[in-house]
Amino acid sequence: MKNMILIENKPYLKEEEDEPPSCITLQPDSPSLAEVDSRGKSLSLTDRDEFWNDWKWQFRHRITTVDELSQHVPLSDTEKTQLKLVTLKYPLSITPYYLSLINPLDPDDPIKKQAIPSFEEIALSDMGEEDPLAEHKDMAVPGLVHRYPDRVLMVLTNLCPMLCRHCTRKREWRHGVWVRTPEQIEAMLDYVRRHKEVRDVILSGGDPLTLSTQHLEKVISRLRQINHVEIIRIGSRFPVTLPQRINTELCDMLSEYGPIWLNTHFNHYREITPESAAACDMLLRSGVPVNNQSVLLRGVNDSVEIQRKLCQGLLRIKVRPYYLYQCDEVQGTEHLRTPVETGLQIIEGLRGHTSGLAVPTFVIDLPDGGGKVPLQPAYILKRNKDELILRNYEGGIFRYRNPRANGHRRHSVKTMTPAIISKDKNESVRVPVIVTKGDMDENRVILRS
Repeated sequence: MKNMILIENKPYLKEEEDEPPSCITLQPDSPSLAEVDSRGKSLSLTDRDEFWNDWKWQFRHRITTVDELSQHVPLSDTEKTQLKLVTLKYPLSITPYYLSLINPLDPDDPIKKQAIPSFEEIALSDMGEEDPLAEHKDMAVPGLVHRYPDRVLMVLTNLCPMLCRHCTRKREWRHGVWVRTPEQIEAMLDYVRRHKEVRDVILSGGDPLTLSTQHLEKVISRLRQINHVEIIRIGSRFPVTLPQRINTELCDMLSEYGPIWLNTHFNHYREITPESAAACDMLLRSGVPVNNQSVLLRGVNDSVEIQRKLCQGLLRIKVRPYYLYQCDEVQGTEHLRTPVETGLQIIEGLRGHTSGLAVPTFVIDLPDGGGKVPLQPAYILKRNKDELILRNYEGGIFRYRNPRANGHRRHSVKTMTPAIISKDKNESVRVPVIVTKGDMDENRVILRS
């Protein structure tokens, strides 16, 4: 940890900076969560006053202990004991906003499964790997992963507004909260400068939007000074778990450094709320396209019906369903993983039955640094050099003639695309181009009018 800036309970702040890299400070006169939560409904986190809509207040008032959680979600004594054991290894963090989406009386609530710890996280902890994608193997300099030829991943912090129970980097939770040092960021930027094949840089974490807008701009503006960097992507779940973060200040800054894309992470259609829709709309109006990368989770979104509602709902707010990930083999997530066949069945149930734009690409991120592999149902039943036998979305079987690789045809004469020849300097006329087999063999074309 000596190479990180620890910010837990003591935000890092240089004298010349206006605010810390991670904005977790709170005005001393702002109310506590209990004061805002005083209106007495079953969950009652529904206040929309100035504090509720202040993302820094939301961030500061994350629910981080089981005792706090039990004030809002019914927990038995046994459950509290079990969850306290879980949080010794895998901490808890939920924003008041995201907690307000949970139905506390439903033990199988899909929002709850993503945010609230489960005893199965440690009961099945012998299954999976801490770093199943072997990111350390491709870490060219601390914090920068270079796995694919033309793009790199910059991990700027491990801090998130919510600790998703299916997180691929769950291993980072035990190390406290950190952001990369200025020296580390400079080393990452220097690597990108020296590797001219890098045209795409992804800012990740944690969640890079936990950084202050000023701090984030320092990184983005430096990347924009590198001529061969064509696009910048930001991986963030803030539009889903803390949409109040997407504000005018942030969007105005991002609009100055395009093209910037944001990949977010909706997993269930109930996460599409007026707040999250407004956040995505603000990004889009600032010239930042938004893609969605969903993770297939048992009991959350593992059915065709839920995925259809999710993907169609995303299109309604102009967010493109980009990827549906098979849940990675991460320790502490086995209870949330589904068979691969479930993902294939979902794609089968979407393809042809809804808009193509509403069908994400189902992918497995291979272990040991193998990278992403797209999977789809078996639509090709048979294939040879002459034809394919194909199955459509309704189960119909069709033959499709396979064109020859060299373009030759069995028939001797073929009328091709009309050509334009000059009749005189002021007029042109279209005539068909007639190509015979002999012409093709001799590499010539005869024009016949």
